[in-house]
Amino acid sequence: MRIATDIGGTFTDIVYIDGEGAIHVNKSHTTPPNFEQGVMDVIAKCNIDPAAVKDLTHGTTVVINALTERKGAKTGLITTRGFRDILEIGRGNRPDLFNFNFKKPEPFVPRYLRLEVSERMDYLGNEHEPLNEDDVRACLETFRKEGVEAIAVVYLHAYVNPAHEIRTKELIHQLWPEVMVTASHEVSKEWREYERESTAVLNSYVMPTAKAYVDRLYQELEKTGIICPKYIMQSNGGTTTFEKAKETPINMVESGPVAGIYGAAMLGKMLGEDKVIAFDIGGTTAKCSLVDGGEVKTTTEYKIEKTDRWPGYPIKVPVVDIVEIGNGGGSIAWVDSTHSLRVGPQSAGALPGPVAYGKGGTQPTTTDANLVIGRLSPKNFDMDVDMDKVRSAIQEQIGNPFGLNAEDAALGIIRVANSNMLNALKLVSVRKGYDPRDFALVAFGGGGPMHAAALAKELNIRKVIVPNAASVFSAWGMLMTDLRSDDIQTFFAPLSHPDYGAINAQWRKLEAKALEDNAAKGVKASDVYFAHYLDMRYQGQDHTVKVRVPNDDLSPENLGQFIEAFHKEHFQNYSFRLDDSPVEIVNMHLASFGRIAKTPIKEIPAQPYSLEECIKEVRPVIFEGTGKADTKIYDREKLSPGMTMEGPVIIEEVSASTVVYPGMRASIDAYGDIIIETEV
Repeated sequence: MRIATDIGGTFTDIVYIDGEGAIHVNKSHTTPPNFEQGVMDVIAKCNIDPAAVKDLTHGTTVVINALTERKGAKTGLITTRGFRDILEIGRGNRPDLFNFNFKKPEPFVPRYLRLEVSERMDYLGNEHEPLNEDDVRACLETFRKEGVEAIAVVYLHAYVNPAHEIRTKELIHQLWPEVMVTASHEVSKEWREYERESTAVLNSYVMPTAKAYVDRLYQELEKTGIICPKYIMQSNGGTTTFEKAKETPINMVESGPVAGIYGAAMLGKMLGEDKVIAFDIGGTTAKCSLVDGGEVKTTTEYKIEKTDRWPGYPIKVPVVDIVEIGNGGGSIAWVDSTHSLRVGPQSAGALPGPVAYGKGGTQPTTTDANLVIGRLSPKNFDMDVDMDKVRSAIQEQIGNPFGLNAEDAALGIIRVANSNMLNALKLVSVRKGYDPRDFALVAFGGGGPMHAAALAKELNIRKVIVPNAASVFSAWGMLMTDLRSDDIQTFFAPLSHPDYGAINAQWRKLEAKALEDNAAKGVKASDVYFAHYLDMRYQGQDHTVKVRVPNDDLSPENLGQFIEAFHKEHFQNYSFRLDDSPVEIVNMHLASFGRIAKTPIKEIPAQPYSLEECIKEVRPVIFEGTGKADTKIYDREKLSPGMTMEGPVIIEEVSASTVVYPGMRASIDAYGDIIIETEV
């Protein structure tokens, strides 16, 4: 069997596929700060035979948690003389243009730990000034005195020639072998000094935490007898080995969420839908991403903690293009100073959790609101729910300030939460030139199926797909992935008179390195395949557009095809194209994949129940626009392929509820997915 585990803010999920292709799922509570315990708990719940495990894939929030909670290592920075303050200067462009009290983000490395050495490469990679090794030794002495635990080395133009960074890292290992080090060229070989420096610093900042976590999890798994290849999900939509993950842990910054996006793309292919919007609502956040043509898009423009008023911190590694907002099942409803109802971004998390959990939570959440309006049932929780306490919290904190009863206040919470989620969906679709009506919405996570139909209705999306095992779908997505690594090299090349030989030689160089890296992971060359991307722009532009190009060598015969692909992508992103303007390459991006053998997903058998026998109960549920309606509640585990239900209905499973609005139709497909047609 193959296993995938995924740590969320509230629950730790497991999905495993047995040798016959049957899917099994389970959940246990997340156990901060010892997250590995939650993984072991959920594995223990399943009574899995350790000897039967063929491979295990894991998604973790340990890196993003260390960054957002500022619980990483004390980090020092060694950089080129004269460039000590790049990390603090950052970029002049800021999102909140008219905020005269704006302050730039505080660097993860304070100025007294940002030290300089004499060395210099020029922009072509030629040595302008040799590395002064005595300066490096002096830096290490200072760091020792200050109790530094990790070091980032970032030299000017190291993306072209990293010789000085390599030598500096060698010196550090000789003089201080126990300290952890990141050289910037190991995490990014793209130009832009600030972004590259930020990435290297953040990688060092989380390295001790990530290494300790991965080692603990590995040891616990080995102790239980799960001795098999073990992989960790990366932010680029692929996996890597535990050992490689410890070297560049910043690649795990969105480890869990991107697996669901990739899974949505794979499910779309299975169902003949190559245009999907993946929509994941967990306990803390809602995440969405658009998949066009079956391809998951990645970007190196990712920033943590970025908002409409805050520039965040750039991480220049490939991350699936994802929009994330602080709205989930545990998001807290509150009234702000302007007497407006708000939902999130604060979350009740796993502890104390929503009021319904009975673990000390006192502030009403989206989950509590869904209970009050009947979309969730207290019987479907794994603890006793005190509904009087839930209603009272909503009535006192939300209803009374607005003169509403508990039910109307709860519906207000849902509508505000839906509005927040709708804005996120627009960011990945309408704002990027895509018409949502051309896409199917794949809804997963504990809360995705509950909110998806309402959001699809607002956006005129024709179809909603709620996958089998929706609440643990991110873990399912991990089982569909291959090993992946990305190598992005800044390589300026005008396409008006291209040097075909130099461009194609660079592809060969990147491919040779990828084959070597995959061999180190135990992947045969015959199981490695590539995807070629170019970051391109019109001459005179500052920023680029990432373009998927054919894997063929560039030649006079296909040059026009490459340029046309750029024009189309530029038009998609910015709604204009300049056909007469010269085009140039800025970065060459090779994505290499190592195939992992996958167990085919089998169709589910028919259950021995009629549609009427699948009804658990009929209860009143409140819907926007139509008010309270008696609604049939179906047991998802009893439903068979081919069954069809007319809304309003709710389809319940152990850890999720799918809401189908009046005027919609739901049916079960051959794989057990719920297909909701929004226009009947």
